[in-house]
Amino acid sequence: MMTKAKNQHITNVSVAQLIKTNWTNIDKEVYTRKMQGKKDCIPKIMYQVSLNDLVPQNNYYRIIDKQLDLRFLYEATKPYYGTEGQESIDPVVFFKICLVGYLNNINSDRKLIEYCSDSLSVRLFLKYDIDEALPWHSTISRTRQLYGEEVFLSLFRKILSLCVSKGMVRGKRQAIDSALIKANASMDSLLEKEVMEDVETYANELNENSEYKVSVSKKKEVASRHAWQSENYKHPGTEYKEGKEGDGGDFIQSKFLSNRTHYSATDPDSRISTKPGKPRNLNYLGQISVDNANHVITGATADFADKRDSQCLEKICEQVKESFEENNLKINQLVTDTGYSSGEALKYCEENGIDAYIPNFGRYKPEREGFIYNKELDQYECLKGNKAVLTLQNANVKNGEYVVKRYSSSKEKCANCPFLEKCCGKKTKYKKLDDSIHKEYYDRMHQKITEEKEYATRLFRSRTSTVEPVLGTLINHLNMKKVNARGITLATKHVLMAALTYNLKKYIKFINKSYAANCIAKSPEIRTIINDTSVFLSIFIFCFLNLSTLQKYLLRKPIFYYK
Repeated sequence: MMTKAKNQHITNVSVAQLIKTNWTNIDKEVYTRKMQGKKDCIPKIMYQVSLNDLVPQNNYYRIIDKQLDLRFLYEATKPYYGTEGQESIDPVVFFKICLVGYLNNINSDRKLIEYCSDSLSVRLFLKYDIDEALPWHSTISRTRQLYGEEVFLSLFRKILSLCVSKGMVRGKRQAIDSALIKANASMDSLLEKEVMEDVETYANELNENSEYKVSVSKKKEVASRHAWQSENYKHPGTEYKEGKEGDGGDFIQSKFLSNRTHYSATDPDSRISTKPGKPRNLNYLGQISVDNANHVITGATADFADKRDSQCLEKICEQVKESFEENNLKINQLVTDTGYSSGEALKYCEENGIDAYIPNFGRYKPEREGFIYNKELDQYECLKGNKAVLTLQNANVKNGEYVVKRYSSSKEKCANCPFLEKCCGKKTKYKKLDDSIHKEYYDRMHQKITEEKEYATRLFRSRTSTVEPVLGTLINHLNMKKVNARGITLATKHVLMAALTYNLKKYIKFINKSYAANCIAKSPEIRTIINDTSVFLSIFIFCFLNLSTLQKYLLRKPIFYYK
């Protein structure tokens, strides 16, 4: 009864009276409690709600579903299914789930299904109602292994064609670069390859070349290299620090390992690789090609991490060529860094009519000091001392990993030369020079870059600002940092999915900008404002640029400029 009386008293008191009396004889707690809201949830037995009403019309997944038609995947994936057994996951649903994972940088299939189940907009995107259960995470993993690489490539080219149709790709200049992608395997999974006494004979007998075997000579070569490293790093200032911290806080030094003597039992396709300043790891090598117009990815693939970039150039270029042919485009110009420089790469570009700008690698020498090359006779001629002539001795010599042409002089010609020790060394009695069998390609590239130095410098700078931000976005925001599967084929699918997701985001952003621009152009009110603003800006710029002239002739006063 007291509480009811207090509430009745508060209801009859005006705000002015409350301020005047300063809450005298009034229960403040009761008054404030009447203004405080409290929400309780009582579950209903039946609900009348539509998933379509709960998701906003301008939702990002609604825009993707409207712009991207994935019905072609039914025909593309038909060869992977039989006529009997349980019905599989919808191929369109599978690729939509994968897209959600890459858009939200989710690497785990379990976490991906949890995220999709918890999101109303994703459920609408997948065409799964509120009360429907999504596929299991293992279904996603098995389906990813089931579909071939060509299905993922067809989806990549589908989105690329959408970008081409909107004028986002010119095809004039392609910038190529690579990045290491962490494999789904640990360095602890490495095993030593089996050593064969006579591996060549054994391989010929069984007609195989196993990656789990290594010859005795190669084993000794790698062991001697590792022994040299271990001894060399003992000197002060050159300590080899690569490993991990133990349970007791002590540093556990990692072993010297090589792809020639070890392989991963977990993922045999992964390779030991590293970058300067970072520890060695099992990785794959991702390659991408980016068009310079709107930074759209035109090619994406994965390769073994122990390969050089120059060995991967032909593969990525062939993929870009095939994609461009479907859209009536052609590769005109190619810009890469020094890692892609090799005789085979330069030869490929010239034979395919690609205007490549690839800086020659460090071992290339355009000229030999003290010698001149005679192209007609294919020989080097000494300009000092006894004027010795270095003739071609062998046109196909293996020098490490490279095949070279070897030129050498005679001992008799160099015997009494005053520059013998300086030129040939203390022990050697004749001069020897090695040239790459592809020297003509290196020379032409060197000449082109030297003659067009300013233009080439601009191209190399534009390459850096074109492809490297794209790689950073793929690795840090679009799930390309680590492969959540094993094998080179699944690694390629992983790179393709990250690349097509990037292109899809670019495409959605581009058409939204175009739509906004068209709306502005069609609105007469906005057009009038823009025209008036343009006139005002034109007058202002004209007066600003002619300020000194106006002051000189109208005001008759000099103008001073202060630095």
